[in-house]
Amino acid sequence: MNTTVPVSRALFDNIMVPCFSPAPFIPVRGRGACIWDQDDRMYIDFAAGVAVNALGHCHPAMVAALEAQSKKLWHVSNWFTNEPALRLAKRLVEHTFADRVFFCNSGAEANEAALKLARRYAHDTAGPQKSQVISLTNSFHGRTFFTVTAGGQPKYSSGFGPVPGGITHVPYNDEDALQAAFDEHGDNVCAVILETIQGEGGVIPLTEDFLHLARHLCSWHEALLILDEIQTGMGRTGALFSYMNKGITPDILTSAKGLGGGFPLGAMLTTNEVARVFTPGTHGTTYGGNPLACAIGEAVFDVINNREFLEGVKTRHRLFMAGLNAIQQRRPFCKAIRGEGLLIGCELDGSLKGRVSDVIAAAGKAGLLALAAGPDVLRLAPPLIIAEEDIREGLARLETALTSLLT
Repeated sequence: MNTTVPVSRALFDNIMVPCFSPAPFIPVRGRGACIWDQDDRMYIDFAAGVAVNALGHCHPAMVAALEAQSKKLWHVSNWFTNEPALRLAKRLVEHTFADRVFFCNSGAEANEAALKLARRYAHDTAGPQKSQVISLTNSFHGRTFFTVTAGGQPKYSSGFGPVPGGITHVPYNDEDALQAAFDEHGDNVCAVILETIQGEGGVIPLTEDFLHLARHLCSWHEALLILDEIQTGMGRTGALFSYMNKGITPDILTSAKGLGGGFPLGAMLTTNEVARVFTPGTHGTTYGGNPLACAIGEAVFDVINNREFLEGVKTRHRLFMAGLNAIQQRRPFCKAIRGEGLLIGCELDGSLKGRVSDVIAAAGKAGLLALAAGPDVLRLAPPLIIAEEDIREGLARLETALTSLLT
């Protein structure tokens, strides 16, 4: 393999499909919560690959799992099962509400499977009329045609022709609107799909009252509650999965991002009762559950799923909140700081309102990686293992970036 061919950021603009507008620098290596670019400049990572690199970059447990499995078996397809997939599935079943697991490659695929399963279950148990899905405005569930339509953001679905029907959107945390949607569609609702914290929609936690109402209405109308924990799962909020701190239990849960720690891996979890309608040939995937991905997923799961690690996420949350509030006192930049664990949103205000892209660009110049959640919200989702000194240094770099924009 020829690795001596010069590669620059300009090459992206010449040869890649222009779906993205990446940063002006190219990361080439990482360790922990830090990455380095082609010029060997170091950045503090408050983005974690959009909440994916739960254990940071090149975590020893993940490297060891990758090296060991890469010498054994990479891929066999779903004509066979494999040991790492079964071991990881067993961990997920033992530590959640679920009885069954379906592995795939991404969050979008996990949500696609969940929505298909919900409709198939309703079809087989009640009839084809029970097909209505209720989702939330400003939600995000992936980029497949079904999931991007279920997400309540028209900017992601417009221009692609007739979209799948049978999907109703209600405002987040609006209990009256949720009740009205059930009043309108009644027993024809097959599922409600929710993020416990809207990620792309602005890092907005759903209230426990709203979540409990959704659970109650689903149970009353024999609909399934799907919780999209792609971003909030795998320790991100200080619990293995966010629902565990909400007093509700879903019928279907989707996971990805942190599940593979940077290796493409997704999962849909559900109960025996619901899973039974997916029989051989009903749904599938070529790469999903391959041994290489699942071996890495095992390593990630074993690191995250212990009390000390999850308490560490909560401790880091307090450090972030204290630091962000201190910045806000010195140099007001936002009107709200919200979130749970290491999923934090700062709603920009004043002269920065609508300028999150400018904040992210300034942060990059200051040596910090950060994220957007809409035009007004700066999203921070660092590796769950980020050290205290990296938190403090990253926040100092954020203040430098903000100062450059506010003066």
